[in-house]
Amino acid sequence: MDAKSRLDKFEKRRKNKRRITALVVLAGVLIVVLAGFWLFGGSSNQAANTKSSNEHIKITESDSNNSESDSNNTDDTSKEDPESDNADEEDSDGLNKKEVESSDSNVVEAFTADWQPVGTEQTGPHTTNYDDGSQDRKEIKHAAAMATGLDENNMTTYWVGNAGDQKVTTTVFNGNQSEIYRVSLTWHDGQGWQVNKVEKLKEPAH
Repeated sequence: MDAKSRLDKFEKRRKNKRRITALVVLAGVLIVVLAGFWLFGGSSNQAANTKSSNEHIKITESDSNNSESDSNNTDDTSKEDPESDNADEEDSDGLNKKEVESSDSNVVEAFTADWQPVGTEQTGPHTTNYDDGSQDRKEIKHAAAMATGLDENNMTTYWVGNAGDQKVTTTVFNGNQSEIYRVSLTWHDGQGWQVNKVEKLKEPAH
């Protein structure tokens, strides 16, 4: 009986040791698994978070570039708009330019518009002075340049003549005579010479 009891105790101890050993091994395996998961899983999450952050940065930079591009496009558009506005002003400046017929074979085209008197330095009763260098000649030349668009400083007056009571006609052209105009004007006291009609000519004429 004593021998059997000792044998039973020995078997129980051996089984307990096996169980303890198995538990220790299992616990070790679990620790290793958990440590590995924490290390590699944490790195993966960190990498994923870093990737997500980088992608966010890239998207933000792209959006910023797009915004700058849109801003540049807006600036370009705004640069073009003033030209369009100026073109509209030129077309709608209130002159109401109208072409008129002419029986003169030397006339290429003729037109009228709502030109205003160009102003004057003259006062009192007016009698047109046709002499070179007179105030009338200066103001007539200025009015003709304004109506024709010629450069007054590079414009030649070919002729100035009486066209009736307080009315004159002048012929002017540019430096190379590629643009020749005959301009009809009327005097208004206190306001100066007003252009009534412009005729583009083939050749200089009265």
